[in-house]
Amino acid sequence: LELSPDEKYDLITRNLQEVLGEEKLKQILQERELKVYWGTATTGKPHVAYFVPMSKIADFLKAGCEVTILFADLHAYLDNMKAPWELLELRVKYYEQVIKAMLESIGVPLDKLKFVKGTDYQLSREYTLDVYRLSSMVTEHDAKKAGAEVVKQVEHPLLSGLLYPGLQLSLSTVWGVDQRKIFTLAEKYLPSLGFAKRSHLMNPMVPGLTGAKMSSSEEESKIDLLDSKEDVKKKLKKAFCEPGNIQNNGVLSFVKYVLFPLHGEFCVKRDPKWGGDKVYTVFEEVEKDFGAELVHPGDLKASVEVALNKLMEPIRKKFEMPELRKLTNSAYPDPSKNKSGGKGTKAGGGGVAEDDQLAPSRLDIRVGKVVSVEKHPDADSLYLEKIDVGEPEPRTVVSGLVAYVAQEDLQDRMVLVLCNLKPQKMRGIESQAMLLCASIEGEPRQVEPLDPPEDSSPGERVFVEGYETGKPDERLNPKKKVWEKLQVDLKVSDVCVAQWKDKQLMTKLGQITCKTLKGGNIS
Repeated sequence: LELSPDEKYDLITRNLQEVLGEEKLKQILQERELKVYWGTATTGKPHVAYFVPMSKIADFLKAGCEVTILFADLHAYLDNMKAPWELLELRVKYYEQVIKAMLESIGVPLDKLKFVKGTDYQLSREYTLDVYRLSSMVTEHDAKKAGAEVVKQVEHPLLSGLLYPGLQLSLSTVWGVDQRKIFTLAEKYLPSLGFAKRSHLMNPMVPGLTGAKMSSSEEESKIDLLDSKEDVKKKLKKAFCEPGNIQNNGVLSFVKYVLFPLHGEFCVKRDPKWGGDKVYTVFEEVEKDFGAELVHPGDLKASVEVALNKLMEPIRKKFEMPELRKLTNSAYPDPSKNKSGGKGTKAGGGGVAEDDQLAPSRLDIRVGKVVSVEKHPDADSLYLEKIDVGEPEPRTVVSGLVAYVAQEDLQDRMVLVLCNLKPQKMRGIESQAMLLCASIEGEPRQVEPLDPPEDSSPGERVFVEGYETGKPDERLNPKKKVWEKLQVDLKVSDVCVAQWKDKQLMTKLGQITCKTLKGGNIS
């Protein structure tokens, strides 16, 4: 049946978090079909949250839109080189194959879609001239602010991170709501280049399995599209899904943004003694029952597991083909296999590649408990702390926290401690470890200690996802500056989770966090 302009608008905008330019959208739909771009930077492997934009692409096609899918390979490189230059082409091929497989699994006809690669037109004369013209108008402040949510923030940012927002402006696309600042920058500057204002459609950022944003670079936060049924079960079992808690619930969000748009209903499978299976036709009823604890987290997870495996099975089957297995391994090589020989290894062979030399597993970070704290006898700005790190005797730690943390707030507090630095005398007293804090520079500077998970015990090891098995150095060689090189990539995310290169710092009990300093450095 032919849809009316109002029906098309409702279909196009349902389940979006925000729409910029609603009236322009409605006006265009009165005159012609809408042209829509959906873009994705070809960095880490797409995960199940990609079903959210895929379900929107299905909506766009049902509404008669002309849809182009953009593989933003140049953006992937400019974002702190998340995709190395030599892997750009392979990553694009992987994304194209896996996204086509996703669309096929939800019944989207591929013949109605157009696929384009960023470097196919972003290196053209016309596009390059527009970028240069734009660079003469956009201030460094505006570029940095616009990219704050999407470009990896590091202490010494590359120029490429400032170019990223400018290249994004000329794209009329559907992205996640994390791109909002770039869209508002487009509203400000594009008319100066002679372009009409565009409408921007923003998907919600679906919470991951740990409660924070689902991310390609955070293994525990996401289910990979090629994960086995056993992996899906294991990851969902560990997923954050508290009884009655509907906030930051990735399992519940998947039901809302993927299963309902695709199927129009959701079946919660339950034991007959708990009421038996129940079919919901409205998401709000699922949310209401879960909030009232009428749906148990275990039943919700088990039901999502069934639906998810049904969506993933055609993708798994397609990627059993030898050429696609080879493509996957080539586009995402296993870093642990780069052990010896070649550039960056120690002389004599059998060495460790430079990237492995700087593995965060070399840091001996432990949970500690402050058993006593007093002012340093010879320095008003320093505390003298005794911290239990799981050894027979507490370690003496000297820290410059007097101006930032009250003495009584440190007493008996659980903290994080770096234990394998070379001991250093500070105003005559040897400090045997470093208390790790989040900080934000400015006037005034803000500092607060990092927090281990609840119920942590002194001495528990802190590790970075993907580096769980590495062995810490007995003592870091100060001449090699291992700590200084690793510390550059230690940050706090926008949801106050401690990370190294976007991978979470963890103990066996969960994430390392801080209370308030989003985006802070860790030192």
